[in-house]
Amino acid sequence: MSAPDGSPVGAERSIGQLFASATADMSALVHDEIALAKAQLKQDVKRGATSGGAFSLAGAVLIFSLPMLNFALAYGIRTWSEWNLAVCFLLSFAANVLVAGVLALVGVVFAKKAKKSKGPQKVAASMKKSAVVLQNAKPHPRPELTQDRVPEAIEAVARSSS
Repeated sequence: MSAPDGSPVGAERSIGQLFASATADMSALVHDEIALAKAQLKQDVKRGATSGGAFSLAGAVLIFSLPMLNFALAYGIRTWSEWNLAVCFLLSFAANVLVAGVLALVGVVFAKKAKKSKGPQKVAASMKKSAVVLQNAKPHPRPELTQDRVPEAIEAVARSSS
C-alpha cells in the first residue's frame, strides 16, 4: 500500500514531497472552486433564460393570438348566449389577458428564483475561507542571518548545488 504520492505508507516524506503534495492539493482545490462557480453560474443563467422565455411567450401569446382568438371566442360566446357582439369581444379579450397574466406570473417566479440564487456569493465565501486557512498555515519566518554567517551560508548553498 502506498500514499497518493507513491511513497510507502508510514514512511517519512521529505519537505519537497510534502510541498509537492500541498501544491497539488491547492491546485485541485482551486480547480474545484472554479468548476463549482461555473456550475452555479450556469444554473443562474438557465433560470434567467427561462424567465426571459416565459416573458417573451406571454408577449407573443398576447399579440399574436388576439385577432384570431378574439374573433373565434367572441362569435362562440355570441352563438352560445345571444349577447351583443361587442360584449362578446370584450369577454374574449379578457380571456386573452388572463392567459398572458398567468404566463407573466410564471416569468416573475423564475426571475425571483434567479435573483435569490447566491451561487457566486457562496463560491466567494468558500474561496475566502480557503485563503484564511492558507494564511494560517504559513511557516514561521526564519531568523535573519548575522553578517558574519552570511559568507558561510552562501558557501554552504554553493556546495549543495554543485
